[in-house]
Amino acid sequence: MALKTRRWQRGGGAALEFTELGFGTAPLGNLYRAIGDDDARAILDAAWAGGVRYYDTAPLYGLGHSERRLGAHLRDKPRDDYVLSTKAGRLLEACAPAERTGHGKWFEVPARREVYDYSYDGVMRSFEFSLERLGADRVDILLVHDIDVQNHGSKAASDSQIDKFMASGYRAMVSLREQGAIKAIGGGVNEWDVCQSLAERGDFDLFLLAGRYTLLEQEPLDSFLPLCASRGIGIVVGGPYNSGVLTSGAKPGAFYNYEPAPEAILERVRRLGEVCASHGVPLVDAAFQFPLLHPCVVSVIPGGQREEEVASNLRAARAEIPPSLWDDLKAQGLMRTDAPTG
Repeated sequence: MALKTRRWQRGGGAALEFTELGFGTAPLGNLYRAIGDDDARAILDAAWAGGVRYYDTAPLYGLGHSERRLGAHLRDKPRDDYVLSTKAGRLLEACAPAERTGHGKWFEVPARREVYDYSYDGVMRSFEFSLERLGADRVDILLVHDIDVQNHGSKAASDSQIDKFMASGYRAMVSLREQGAIKAIGGGVNEWDVCQSLAERGDFDLFLLAGRYTLLEQEPLDSFLPLCASRGIGIVVGGPYNSGVLTSGAKPGAFYNYEPAPEAILERVRRLGEVCASHGVPLVDAAFQFPLLHPCVVSVIPGGQREEEVASNLRAARAEIPPSLWDDLKAQGLMRTDAPTG
């Protein structure tokens, strides 16, 4: 069965056709463990064979490794058959191996140090470097990356970087869109309130929001998603499994937000799993399908570092969820009652 697609078009701008299942390529940058080029190629081949046609990457992922691997995979594919997004906001600077970014997170990657740069020139340089690593002549979507509290240490620091970006780097992204070098601009961020701040200050098309609109978290319903709906802004949902706890279930050592899950999260996941099981639905299938019920969501992009993970994502994307499951979750207080499920 072919993957379902969603067409996105804002106003009279360019249209993009997303597969509901996309592929987030951070794991292909040797995230938390090294994988070989042959394994990476097999994973991407399995995703393509399964019908995946939206791919997201970033310079940060493997310090360029992910973009190179993805570019090699896509090189012989018809360019109009897929949608490609990458990000800007960091430049990669050569350094001594001991000084590289991401020890303990990225393995067997180039010796590069991240340098945040949200300026006009920084965005333009990042874009050109990404094209070079991808071996591409264009990307479809350019997202400002990690301009949030988690990466900059405080709200004041994040706000300062947003100010810098809006005064400079934002103009570069708009210019690239006006030239037709990209079709859409937006942000790739882990915090919905930062996405909302950007949306309120600029003319953005799409946001990649990671881990914040899931079976476990629905705070963006307060104000961000209604704002997107009113402006025709599309949402790509990253991290739909909250770092794994919604795939592993409430097991000891399960991860939530890249850390061992606290007991309160494990208990909530346990209850979610019990309700799903009572409807004959695997928890992972419900976790994948839930974000797609919101009309702003154009794609959900779990990653994959093994072929079996790709197969699991493909099964989840094709799953049919009985509406009674969502009703039951709401009735038991495990999902917000205002979350779209119809």
